[in-house]
Amino acid sequence: MSAHCQLTGRAPGFGNSVSHSHRRTPRRFDPNIQRKRYWLPSEGRHIRLTLSTRGIKTVDTIGIEAAVARIRARGEKV
Repeated sequence: MSAHCQLTGRAPGFGNSVSHSHRRTPRRFDPNIQRKRYWLPSEGRHIRLTLSTRGIKTVDTIGIEAAVARIRARGEKV
């Protein structure tokens, strides 16, 4: 599964792990991605979204209809 939020667009960040001796090795900072199923009343069906935890809170605040409208405005298929 891709570490990418469909609503917020949050994706992995990249940086370095720095050891005690200060050697640097590449690492990645993945967002907390969850697959969540929502009922979409306007279409009479369930949809499954890949969201970060911040995206889940956003859906709780603005509602699923507005969230799906934002996702579609970004050009992603739902």
